[in-house]
Amino acid sequence: MTRITAWRRHPLARYAVLIFALALVGMAYTAFAQAGKPADAALAAGKVDDVAEGKSLFVKHCSSCHGMNAQGTTSAPTLIGVGAAAVDFQMSTGRMPAAAPAAQAPRKPQAPWVDETKTRQIAAYVQSLGGGPQVPGQEQVDAKLGDAGKGGELFRANCIQCHNWVGAGGALTQGKYAPNLNEATPTQIYEAMVTGPQAMPVFNDTTITPEEKRSMIAYITQVRSQRDPGGFALGRIGPVTEGLVAFLVGLSVLVIAAIWITAKKRQKS
Repeated sequence: MTRITAWRRHPLARYAVLIFALALVGMAYTAFAQAGKPADAALAAGKVDDVAEGKSLFVKHCSSCHGMNAQGTTSAPTLIGVGAAAVDFQMSTGRMPAAAPAAQAPRKPQAPWVDETKTRQIAAYVQSLGGGPQVPGQEQVDAKLGDAGKGGELFRANCIQCHNWVGAGGALTQGKYAPNLNEATPTQIYEAMVTGPQAMPVFNDTTITPEEKRSMIAYITQVRSQRDPGGFALGRIGPVTEGLVAFLVGLSVLVIAAIWITAKKRQKS
């Protein structure tokens, strides 16, 4: 008892007790937070029941590449923390499930077993693993509520280097490319901005606000219907095709002119 009493009276004893109490509170908070996290994430992404169904679908169709617990493998990245928006984007555009690993997964028709319900369920399961960007609501992607003029300024400042001024896409390095945006829905455009699929950077709400994203969607969807009064659209890819056509047409005219002039001189001689 004398030794215990001496410890209690030690100048550092009160600090030791305080640190011990703080550690207990921290461990208790962590335990309760982790216990409720999957359910909260599932509610944000859809229905709680979707998590169980989504896990079953994930194990059956996705685990061979992404791992049984979505931890990732040598052939596919981890899905922990990517969020429901990333799953919805990849599956709704047919990019996932992928037929084979490649530099970039192309947009293609959805797999026969994929539908809106199964996509939502797998998204809810992935959301429950570690949170992340959620699927946007209808108001967030409503182009009618956006400012197409402001969206055009933002698009030209942030996106035309890869996607072209009208979203026609373009080539990148190492076999990658910026896809054509003409087939992308407003939801898919928003999801791409917040998740940064493949070679695309992430534009979070600090970089581009939700209102600005909506304006960019308004511009992208509006420019699709614009006419090309200057002549042939040439895929709307820009100076590359225009320069190529000008070169080929100009070269052809020069060759024909040279042949005609030579023929004339021969006739005179």
